[in-house]
Amino acid sequence: MQAVLWSVLKLLIVLTFILLNAMLLIWLERKVSAWIQLRLGPMRVGRPQGWAQSIADVLKLLFKEDIVPSRVDKVLFVLGPIIAFMPALMVWAVIPFGPNFVSADLNIGVLYIAAIGSIGLMSIFTGGWGSNNKWSLISAMRSAAQLFSYEVPLVLALIGVVMLAGSLSLTDIIRAQQETAWYILYQPLGFLVFLIAGIAEVNRTPFDLSEAESELVAGWHVEYSGLRWAMYFLAEYGNLLALSALAATLFLGGWTAPFGLDFIPPFVWFLLKTYLFVFVAMWIRWTFPRVRIDQLMDLSWKFLIPVALLNIALTGIGITIFS
Repeated sequence: MQAVLWSVLKLLIVLTFILLNAMLLIWLERKVSAWIQLRLGPMRVGRPQGWAQSIADVLKLLFKEDIVPSRVDKVLFVLGPIIAFMPALMVWAVIPFGPNFVSADLNIGVLYIAAIGSIGLMSIFTGGWGSNNKWSLISAMRSAAQLFSYEVPLVLALIGVVMLAGSLSLTDIIRAQQETAWYILYQPLGFLVFLIAGIAEVNRTPFDLSEAESELVAGWHVEYSGLRWAMYFLAEYGNLLALSALAATLFLGGWTAPFGLDFIPPFVWFLLKTYLFVFVAMWIRWTFPRVRIDQLMDLSWKFLIPVALLNIALTGIGITIFS
């Protein structure tokens, strides 16, 4: 009974963490875009920097009317947003915030993350098919092609890190970086592939072809409103945060302190590195234009996958020579 209560408590802590960070990321997205495009961004709702604008948005979505079109597949229509939020929540079970500060230190943590990353495809296809809308269906099919194509290089990019650490446990990978150096120094090609494929996996510009407004109105969630739409929106930012935390763990040493600055708590370093990656993803979004679908697919199959395979080969050669 005590173990069950502890598991529920950890789940509530992670859920609260994701919800609060989602509101923060919405505000940060607006401020970063305003900074890049020489605008002010939110300034009035919560002075001096509009910090309460995200709270106002959440309240608006909570009380907004939930419209369900008459001809949708109601079971799939309801399940879509629920499934979308699952990966963003489940991934945090194995990500360590600090030494001995992890919900479940699985010895197959990397494999677990690769497995649950595929759930997002199911949520998008479920929502698009269940909406009974041709634009939603086209978007869902496009998303299926995109996510499947970019899962391959994303997983291949992780293999080099696993080879260097000799373990699939995220905690072991962080400790291995403590003994040598951050793996971004040993795996620059792997990090590049991970960065590009990860941004495509979380459906952010310039790879958000599944909800391209110019040809698909709003993509697979065009029929959603109110709280159901908010769950898709929350899942997108939750996935971005999870991807950033994974990047910080695998390539930036996780909670380890750089330059001997051990007086700062480990979880602070972990959050700083995570938000550094979030900032980079936002910078990319507001800098590059959206690509075409043929360019999107070519980038994965003709560039990222060969580079990821080359990185694996070079890593194996390096281990053989220097071990």
